[in-house]
Amino acid sequence: MAATPSPSNIESTSTRAPIDLTSTSFLEQLTGDEPDVDLGAPFTIGVAGTRAVEIDGRVALAPMAGVSVQAFRRQGRRFGANVVFTEMVSVSGLHYANERTRDYLRIATDEHPIAVQLFGTDPKLMYDAAQQVAESGADMIDINMGCPVKKVAKTGAGCAMLDDHDLAVAVARACVDATDLPVTIKIRRGMKNGSRDCLTLGPRLVEEAGVSALTIHPRSAAQMYTGFADHALTAELVELVDVPVFASGDITDRVRAEATMALTGCAAVMVGRAAQGNPWAVRDLASGNQVEPEAEERVAELVRFIREVTREMPEQRATGFLRKFYGWYLRGGAFGRQQRRDLMELETTLQVQEYLLSRWPDAEPRLAELERTVRYPDDTDSIIELPVSIYGGG
Repeated sequence: MAATPSPSNIESTSTRAPIDLTSTSFLEQLTGDEPDVDLGAPFTIGVAGTRAVEIDGRVALAPMAGVSVQAFRRQGRRFGANVVFTEMVSVSGLHYANERTRDYLRIATDEHPIAVQLFGTDPKLMYDAAQQVAESGADMIDINMGCPVKKVAKTGAGCAMLDDHDLAVAVARACVDATDLPVTIKIRRGMKNGSRDCLTLGPRLVEEAGVSALTIHPRSAAQMYTGFADHALTAELVELVDVPVFASGDITDRVRAEATMALTGCAAVMVGRAAQGNPWAVRDLASGNQVEPEAEERVAELVRFIREVTREMPEQRATGFLRKFYGWYLRGGAFGRQQRRDLMELETTLQVQEYLLSRWPDAEPRLAELERTVRYPDDTDSIIELPVSIYGGG
């Protein structure tokens, strides 16, 4: 592997053409000479001194705050995600855990392989949190160094790490030293538009901290989720490190996933916002099955999701948590704006289920089949004492 680059020997601009998945221009960049891509091929995460985690395919379900609860992760696995990530967990929250935060996050046997994502700035707290994650039964530890939300960044965590590489390396090293679990890091391109800081920080995290994989979302923190993720940076990062790199950002379908892997050489792709209320996007990525679900199938999956969420959190909290999912699931011409508004005004999850099934009665047999065939392991109610983050994702 090449020596760790310094800011002085990484050019401020690249000669590579941008790779923009939000248009179709990326298709013109495919020459036909790229290596074959197999989204179903297994690969391994883990460097010397850590456990080797076998991943049976190349599709990861992203960590998303306020979204990636157990019900979401299990559904993602059922639709074909090969590895899932929890939403980010504050290491300070772990250190000062109270009763309200203790029973939010659960891991069951059907979720493996799974990574718990942490964020924080204190290496000692990161070390302690990593040990708690290992004790929980997670397969990997992921660290968020990309979240652009101000209330995370102002603490020095999330994307702020992109401006403090020494601290980022220290935080990552603390997690690596704490356990034998592989440690992965999620980063953005940098804080500012046009930044290439990821190409300096990424190799340092691998060489100096000993991390086992990187995920890059090649937008800047300033972009948030606007514009496009330039995966030309992903290709450059892949060339600089000898660990697997996950490509994140604008991965919305199998065509884009395969093209990204072919054009960048990344090991895997990570789907995030495209999977919100849309597990069929995961199915498309994993299997190439791009059949649009009928309205009754959407309703059945939503009702099943509601029931799973209410198993893992109290009714009042579940009611608020679920509201954003209604618009995500009920998209398309079969669902009207007024119906989505009606759902937002209902006070209980039972009322929501009754409303949905009364208007789409053909969803009932589909739901019954889901309830009959989708059976989770008996250890579902084993609670890991970790708090769920209230922050936005990166």
